This record gives sequence, C-alpha cells and structure tokens, in this order.
Amino acid sequence: MDSSIFSCNVSSYDHPTFLLTGFPGLEASHHWVSIPINLICLISILGNSTILFLIRTDPSLHEPMFIFLSMLVASDLGLCASTFPTMVQLFWLGARELPIDLCAAQMFFIHAFTYVESGVLLAMAFDRFVAIKDPLHYASVLTHSTMAKIGAAVLVRAVVLNVPGPILLRRLDFPPVSVLSHCYCLHCDLVGLACSDTKINSFFGLVSILLSLGIDSTLIVVSYVLILRTVLGIASPEERFKALNTCVSHLCIVLIFYMPKLGLSILHRVEKHTYPALAVLMANLHFLVPPFMNPIIYCIKSKQIRQGLLRRFWQKRVETS
Repeated sequence: MDSSIFSCNVSSYDHPTFLLTGFPGLEASHHWVSIPINLICLISILGNSTILFLIRTDPSLHEPMFIFLSMLVASDLGLCASTFPTMVQLFWLGARELPIDLCAAQMFFIHAFTYVESGVLLAMAFDRFVAIKDPLHYASVLTHSTMAKIGAAVLVRAVVLNVPGPILLRRLDFPPVSVLSHCYCLHCDLVGLACSDTKINSFFGLVSILLSLGIDSTLIVVSYVLILRTVLGIASPEERFKALNTCVSHLCIVLIFYMPKLGLSILHRVEKHTYPALAVLMANLHFLVPPFMNPIIYCIKSKQIRQGLLRRFWQKRVETS
C-alpha cells in the first residue's frame, strides 16, 4: 500500500488524518492477533505495577539498584500507556483513524519514555560499576539526593529533546489522509509522509537520537568494559563470578532494549517492503518485549525481589485467613 492515499500535490491541509497499520494480509484476523498482544500488554502493566508497588512499600528494597529499577519500571508503564490505546483501537475495535494532534502527542510520549528508559539503563550501568569498583563507598556515592538528581536529569533531557518534535511537525504539510507504517505514531514515520521540506525535522530527529540513545549506548559499553577490567583484577574466581552475576539482570535488559531497535532499523532499510508483516511484528515487539520481560528477569535473578513478593503473598494469606 502507498504511504499516502492522497498525493502530495495537495498544497496544504489543516487537519490531516493518519491511518494506523496492522499486519498486512491479516486484516480479517486482527481480533485473533489482538489476543496475544493485549495479553502481553496486560501482563506488562500488572508485572511492572507489582514491582513498583513492592519497591515503594518494602524498606529493604530502598537501595540504589532498586530505586533505579523503580525508575525503569515507571518508564515501562509510561511506554505501555503510550502505545496500548492505539493497539486496542486498531486490533480490537478496528478503528484506524488518528488526527494529527493525537498522533503528535503519542509520538512525543513514546519517544520521551524511550529516552527515559535509555537514560535509566545508563544510570543502572553506572550503579553496577560503582558497586564493583568501590563497594566500600557505594552508599556514599549513590545517595538518595544523587539518585534524585540523576532521575531529574534523565527526565528533563527526555522532555527537552522531544518538545521540538511536535512543534516542528506543525510546520509541515500533509495530505488529507496518510497511512502510517505501524499501529502508533513515530517521528521518522510522520516526517516521511510529509509533502513539504523535512530537512530541519530530519536533522532534529538525528540529533535527538545521537544525544540520547547514541550517547547512552556508548557509555553503557564503556561502563561494561570498565566493569570487566575491574572484575579481571579480582584474584578469587568465586568473587569474579559473584561480581559478574550482579550485572546479568541489567545486561539482559540492555540487550532486550537495544537489540530490537537494531533489528528493526536493519529491517526497515533492507526488507521492509518485501516482508511488511515482519516489519510490523518487529516494530510491535520493539515496544512490547522490554516492558514484558523486565519484571520477569528481575523476579528470576533478584533474590530480594523474590523474597519481597513472598513476604507480600504470605502476609496476604495471613490477613485473609
């Protein structure tokens, strides 16, 4: 299907409409497709909400690592809230139309929460480095005040880098009706549908990504190089394994967060038009998998989280009995 229904010879249109795209060729089965997608979204919301509530109410989890985890969980919930409504609208209700104002708002929140999650992952990498490099001064380096400043900086950066996006989008001309590549609105997708000059928008998008995901991913790699260098300097093999084991959860989440982005980027440039359904599937997994897997990974790998859940469950059983 063409990217737009009306050609770009339309000089200007004040209220363009965008059409969400599901799985090409499976339109008749969207109700069935929506079942696993909705189930993943609901489990993600329930799992992340449980982890956030547990960290907030359990004093034993008020440590830097878990406070950063609560920030990650909050960004995952924000990402679910940003993408879930249009997925339900398309797959369950069959409604494709989305006005430009709602599309621009969704675009802002999706990218903002993505940048927040990336920034928190970098903060968690720094947390692991400090814990392994200088455990005696860990508590004095990562104080509550320091973590609050880090969280505020991550949030401010995400907002500042994304506020210009919707503003610059308003200066573009769009056909009356355009077809999006996904079931949600992304900056690169909207810019590609515009009829007018998009050089400023494209430049802003590139700078925004480089100043967020680009810097974060580079510094995360540097952090793990320094962590590995520190661990190799530990004489005892048991202590080496113990130190590396504290990084497994974070490393898994980093890979889950960045690998789908890399795969989707490659797919868009190589085989997007050859396998459109695969491109849509990858795009959906790109936003669905991290919020779904993060609570599972930390429940499996973190003894403190498991013990906290068991205490809550046992307390609930005692109260009901």
